[in-house]
Amino acid sequence: MLKDKVILVTGGAMGLGEAIVQRLAQAGARVAIVDANGEAAARTTASVPGSRSYVADVAQSADMERVCEAVVADFGGLDGAVNNAGVGGQFSPITACTTENWDRTISINLTGVFNSLKAQLPHLIARGGGAIVNMASVAGVAAEEALPAYIASKHGVIGLTKSCALDYGAHGIRCNAVCPSFVKTPMTLAGIPDPAIWDQIAASHPLRRLVTAEEVAETVVFLLGTGGITGATYMVDGGITAR
Repeated sequence: MLKDKVILVTGGAMGLGEAIVQRLAQAGARVAIVDANGEAAARTTASVPGSRSYVADVAQSADMERVCEAVVADFGGLDGAVNNAGVGGQFSPITACTTENWDRTISINLTGVFNSLKAQLPHLIARGGGAIVNMASVAGVAAEEALPAYIASKHGVIGLTKSCALDYGAHGIRCNAVCPSFVKTPMTLAGIPDPAIWDQIAASHPLRRLVTAEEVAETVVFLLGTGGITGATYMVDGGITAR
């Protein structure tokens, strides 16, 4: 279903994004890797034949407009997107959450998805339709202590996904959200360096293990390639939100 389709992936250089890029390439897609880290994006591009890398800050609308125009010029069009770029934010309750932490987390995790959608949608409409997957989180449907900015941003991503699905379904565009639980990536390992905490997190899942980046990527590829699903929120969480 995705063979020769042009798919743009934000935050595609490392972690979940890299796993998604690799799985898309396996499915035959032509991948545009967008990341704020140009060196990491270039390294990932070197391992994915036919891909191209682009440097952009999703928090800057002009960056995303420029990148989308460049992708269309380089690949001849845009068929889909994975809006995956994000940050974890700092652990603190609301009264200790700094304005800087709030602004940075919201600007990347939520405004970044808005900027990406706004830049991508005209090109998908011009293509006659397409598919978008926005990366939310279990924190988009449930709360966790001491993460107000992150939780607010991911709840917002789910609402924005539904809004996009309603507004652009008539244009043949599907938009869905994926909600992973804790996945070991460079970003999450930096935030939680203690292996004992990871063991506790794994034990809290009904599956008694962590979800892998590859499992999240598989769900993303499914949603990009299938028809009839839009405005949905897919949990890839080892059952942790079933409690």
